[in-house]
Amino acid sequence: MEENELPKIDLPEDWVIGTDINKDLLGLYTHYPVRLKCEIFVLCLEGEVEALVNLNEMHVHPNEVITLMPGSIFQINEIKGDLRIYFLGFSSKFIERGGQSHSMLDAIFLTLGRPAIPLKPEGAAMLEQYLQMLIAMYERFTEKIRREIAPNLYADIHTGISILYKSRQYDKNSLSKSELICRSFMQQVTQNYSQTRNVGWYAQKLGITHAHLCAVVKQTTGKTCVDIIAAMVIMDAKSQLKSTNLTIQAISDSLNFANISFFGKYFKRYVGMSPLEYRKL
Repeated sequence: MEENELPKIDLPEDWVIGTDINKDLLGLYTHYPVRLKCEIFVLCLEGEVEALVNLNEMHVHPNEVITLMPGSIFQINEIKGDLRIYFLGFSSKFIERGGQSHSMLDAIFLTLGRPAIPLKPEGAAMLEQYLQMLIAMYERFTEKIRREIAPNLYADIHTGISILYKSRQYDKNSLSKSELICRSFMQQVTQNYSQTRNVGWYAQKLGITHAHLCAVVKQTTGKTCVDIIAAMVIMDAKSQLKSTNLTIQAISDSLNFANISFFGKYFKRYVGMSPLEYRKL
């Protein structure tokens, strides 16, 4: 793990599939933000999960498919009931070797801001059968064969996800111009919050005025641009304070603050205590 980044989750093999996610395991990530290096697809059949994905609240219900893209910041807030979940994940090394295919780029755009999509019960049952078949293949095949089938599996999954979203009209054409601006803003913040907190910079990046960006984001999300950027910065700072031994100066530098005093005041404004006080909690 690089020193100036959130704790990261990755996978040891090209792809991994299973059902052995339980409440205790997910509980390890409750109120604890992590950044995914891998890409994960989840089918929830029973139970509910409340989580944050890149600051968007997500309520996962039975018969929903969740797509978590590499780079996503993920935090679980609450788990309800007995979970029955299937998961399929692809490692960062596999993704880096294969590059970003058209199907992956398509899926990234379609799922941005909407990582969960509901299925009809019969659709969820069909997907469960497919995942059960993949589990049987995973357990039977050698690692060499699993590596060989990974590219086709990866392409098929993304194509399937894209079809699901497009069939629900979750594509670009179904979003208002304001929603598109918000999604683009959130994507830029997720990628650049550790480098700049300047709203004007994001507006310029999106090709719109500062005032228009602020008005659209406030109207669509109920939050200000400054609050959205700050939430990402604070989430990262909290994670580094709790999960690393980095000095507060190093954390301040990693988030591109001019000096440690400015970082301390910024943190206290949003958290109500100093970085050191938070670390000692």
